[in-house]
Amino acid sequence: MTKSLTKLWLQGLKRWMNGVPAAQAESLRQATKKKRRKRADSTKGPAGTGVGSVRAARAAREPRDSGKTRESRVRPRAGAWTKGEWTRSYHSAPPLPGRLVNHLSYGLYVPPTAAGRAMPLLVMLHGCKQTIDEFAMGTRMNLVADANGFAVVYPEQSKHAHAHRCWHWYDDVDTAGLGEARAVVSLVDFLIEHHGVDPERIYLAGLSAGAGLASLLALHYPERFAAVALHSAPALGEAHSGMTAMDVMRRGARRDPIALVDALVDAARYPGMPAIIVHGDADRVVAPKNAEQLGLAFLRLNGFVDHSGNFVTGSLHETTEGAAHINDYSTGNRAIVRVCRVAGLGHAWAGGDEAVPFHSGTGPDASAMIWAFLREHRRRRTTAARKAAVR
Repeated sequence: MTKSLTKLWLQGLKRWMNGVPAAQAESLRQATKKKRRKRADSTKGPAGTGVGSVRAARAAREPRDSGKTRESRVRPRAGAWTKGEWTRSYHSAPPLPGRLVNHLSYGLYVPPTAAGRAMPLLVMLHGCKQTIDEFAMGTRMNLVADANGFAVVYPEQSKHAHAHRCWHWYDDVDTAGLGEARAVVSLVDFLIEHHGVDPERIYLAGLSAGAGLASLLALHYPERFAAVALHSAPALGEAHSGMTAMDVMRRGARRDPIALVDALVDAARYPGMPAIIVHGDADRVVAPKNAEQLGLAFLRLNGFVDHSGNFVTGSLHETTEGAAHINDYSTGNRAIVRVCRVAGLGHAWAGGDEAVPFHSGTGPDASAMIWAFLREHRRRRTTAARKAAVR
């Protein structure tokens, strides 16, 4: 019956089309073809365009069973090629003012080579409009972890805290950015105690708003981290609201970055924080001027310049590697501050998976470059710091 009805319907459609003027009939045919092309594009692979290509690319990389339970242990959605173990869970962080419960969702990736020994830990902080699965897949940092034997933890901002999952990097109060930073530190301390993490080799990395929070952590908790990596990051110290944050992102800080960082910390007593700063010179979201100002701020934090910006120690070495122009500020033979500008790169992670938003194939592999810099540094911890870490 269904077949005969379909046949009758098609015959009726043909008779109706025969009675339609030729121009109108051709218009209908073109509209039908356009719909078919659109439907086909939505299922294309990485070479396609639009949302469908991203979905298809993700499907090609993701295992079928991606487990969404609170403590499921499966290979991460971040890449089917990885060999280690992915834990999707949450951490009960210290409560924030006005909030009785403060759960911080996270994903933890542990490579197989890390079993049975104290391992380094990299804290990866995503940007706005990202999930931790997208961030891990786009950066391919778990593959770098497999090759080098370090763990990676991906804290995830809640949509209840911010509709676009942005960290409040510009608002350093207990109810916003400082509270988020404290939750991350609490998670790190938990991993030290329960997952065999080496407390002297804990590192920070972030993209955009995540890099802003990484800067906040570096300023307020320098004793916890050995080095920091900031990709497409806003300048320090000037933004204190959503409106001023947008202004800094678009134009950079209006005031002297050294004066701004001196207002935040006592540079003479600050223990230093090695930093690598990566930024695209075609970034239209966070202006490249921010990278220059961050470089000056971290030169001050690491004792390279005085309060007037005059160099008092260290040396500068400039290199160009493909699209990347690199300035290394070193003491001895070790780079302490590295500023890398990538030609043609927009607001995206360099050398990442282009199928994932906010990641680009342009430039060097930022994940590999960041780890090569970070691993050269350790944070020698005092007895007091060790006791504080396990409280």
